[in-house]
Amino acid sequence: MVMLMCRCEVLKTVSTTGDVDVVEDKTHFSSASAQILISELWVCNRELEKMKENMHDLQNRVINIINILA
Repeated sequence: MVMLMCRCEVLKTVSTTGDVDVVEDKTHFSSASAQILISELWVCNRELEKMKENMHDLQNRVINIINILA
């Protein structure tokens, strides 16, 4: 079992209509807060890539063990 630990917060509930996001209430979303979210997404993406590499390595090890035992 793999557990992903990422700091994620729900900022605003929106409904999507076509290509337009409809925001329910006014928000105080600034360029600075957008930059913070982008940075956190980059961190989460790096963590996901590391997990993907680890899973690939583990899969190769299991295949090698199966080949040795077969």
